[in-house]
Amino acid sequence: MIVVKAGGGAGVDLDAICEDVAGLIRDQQQSIVLVHGTSAAADLLAARLNVPARTLQSPSGYVSRYTDPETLDVYTMAAVGQVNIGIVARLQARGVNAIGLNGLDGKLLFAHRKDAVRAIDPDTGKQRVIRDDYTGRVESVNADLLRLLIGAGYAPVIAPLAIGAECERLNVDGDRAAAQVAGALQADTLVILTNVLGLLANFPDESSLIRHIASDAIEAAIAMAGGRMKKKVLAAQEAIGMGVARVILADSRRANPIRSALDGLGTVIK
Repeated sequence: MIVVKAGGGAGVDLDAICEDVAGLIRDQQQSIVLVHGTSAAADLLAARLNVPARTLQSPSGYVSRYTDPETLDVYTMAAVGQVNIGIVARLQARGVNAIGLNGLDGKLLFAHRKDAVRAIDPDTGKQRVIRDDYTGRVESVNADLLRLLIGAGYAPVIAPLAIGAECERLNVDGDRAAAQVAGALQADTLVILTNVLGLLANFPDESSLIRHIASDAIEAAIAMAGGRMKKKVLAAQEAIGMGVARVILADSRRANPIRSALDGLGTVIK
C-alpha cells in the first residue's frame, strides 16, 4: 500500500503524477491512495472572486491558510470542484477507476476545530487570537471506507477537507492529512510530492539536498526546515510515529515521480 500526497503549489506536475499512478496500478498491481493539496488553485480562484488570500503563522513558525467562512467557500470550490475532479478525470483517462472524495464523505476525515487560534501579527510581531478560522487537524480516518473502495477496484483521490464535531467543513493541511491516511492504512510508504527535490539544507540550493533522515533526527530536521517544508517534515514524523515504514519527500517535476521517489530520489525519512 502506497499513499501519495500531490502538492497543491504552483509547478507541481499533476499529469506526471497521474501517469505514474496509472502505471503502478496497471503494471505492478499497487494499491494507491492519492491525497492532494489545493493552495495554488485556491489562491487563483480567490483572486478571481476578489477574496483576499491570507495566511496565519503560529508562534512555533508553522504557516497555514487563514480560512474565514468566505475563504472556506472558495477553498471548497477549488479543492472539490477543480483540483479533485481534475485529478479524477486525468486518472480515468489513463484507465484508472478513480473516485473523488473529501473528508466529509462517509466521515472519511474527522478533525477538531480550535475555537481560538494564536497567530503572529505580521505588522507588530505580537500574538493575536483568531476566532473565525475554520481549519482543523485530522484526528481520525475512516480506513474501512478506503479499504472497501480499494477492494472493489477503485483508486481513492482525497481532497483536504474534513468534517468537524458539529458537522462543519474544515480546511486541513494536506500533508498531515496524508500522514493520517497512511498511518490508518498502515501503508508501507508515504510519498509527498512537491515542486522541489526534497528537503534542502540551504534552500533554494538544490545541491544541498538532504537524502536521508533517521527517525531520531526528525526533530532537528523540523527545526531547520523553512516555510511549507516544515509541515511536510512534521507530517513525515507523524506518519512514522503511526507505523509507516518510510516517508519520501520528492520532486513531482521529473518523469515517473513516484517510482523515482521509491528508488530513493528525494529525502528518505525512516
